[in-house]
Amino acid sequence: MNKKISVKNPYVTGEYVVYPAHGVGKVSDVTKQTVAGTELELIVVNFDKDKMTLRIPMAKAATTGLRKISSAETIADALTTLKGKAKVKKIMWSRRAQEYENKINSGNPVAIAEVIRDLHRNENLAEQSYSERQIYEQALDRLSNEYAVFENISAADATKKILDILSK
Repeated sequence: MNKKISVKNPYVTGEYVVYPAHGVGKVSDVTKQTVAGTELELIVVNFDKDKMTLRIPMAKAATTGLRKISSAETIADALTTLKGKAKVKKIMWSRRAQEYENKINSGNPVAIAEVIRDLHRNENLAEQSYSERQIYEQALDRLSNEYAVFENISAADATKKILDILSK
């Protein structure tokens, strides 16, 4: 495979990016590859935690939602959202769960923070259902991974900071 970076490529090998459906990954390569007789320029993104490699055609990168790590302003908005009051709608859990999944898969840190805020339970409140806990942990994992890369800290430290904000 020939390694060639085009002028219109905004992604650099070694930088962290966010893919909405999988979270934070690292660009390991930008290559050209022939697929079904067509030469494609691909962005190769590794997700070490999931032991997964994703190859995204350069032409489709924007439409798939691939983006760079959020700006300081967006991260600040997400952290401010965490401090807000939980807004739990009075609709069936299955519908709410679907809305939460859509917010998580949007890749938007503010929307993910809304899910965390709405599903966060202090120890003294009633226990969460299994599916509620799964969605909460998925959202917390996504936001803390992006926050960790943004702040250049470990994911565990980022999770701790997020939980500290929620407990206030």
